[in-house]
Amino acid sequence: MGIKKIAFIAFLGILLTGTLKAQDSGFGVGAIFGSPTGVSLKLWTGETTAFDASLAWSFYNDGYFAINVNYLWHKYGLINVDSGKLPLYFGVGVKMGISDNFHLGVRLPVGLDYMFSEIPLDVFVEVAPSLMLIPATTFQFDGGIGVRYFF
Repeated sequence: MGIKKIAFIAFLGILLTGTLKAQDSGFGVGAIFGSPTGVSLKLWTGETTAFDASLAWSFYNDGYFAINVNYLWHKYGLINVDSGKLPLYFGVGVKMGISDNFHLGVRLPVGLDYMFSEIPLDVFVEVAPSLMLIPATTFQFDGGIGVRYFF
């Protein structure tokens, strides 16, 4: 067996045993698919609260680069699952967009976040109505599914 294979197996062993963290703590990085589509980040600030953000592409008005930052509250125990956790979450945030114009608005995300019990991974689905204030007052509706790995 070559040194690269041994190093890879050792890395996987360390990753899967010694560094596992729950998905309801720490920092997660992953992807969101929908509107917007891009990178998803989450940082837990307490047992039921977290910041999440996305750096992504929005498909509204010929598309623009979108940055969303939200503060979230998680409600556990509303939906029972045999393994892992499935909290409902809701929050308030800011939606910014960069294209020919600067876009700015308020968003209200609501979603479900399945947290696996054995691996530091979550899968989520989210909808987020948004009231855009700049450059014009309009209503938008984002939605997507995503996955994140937690460190």
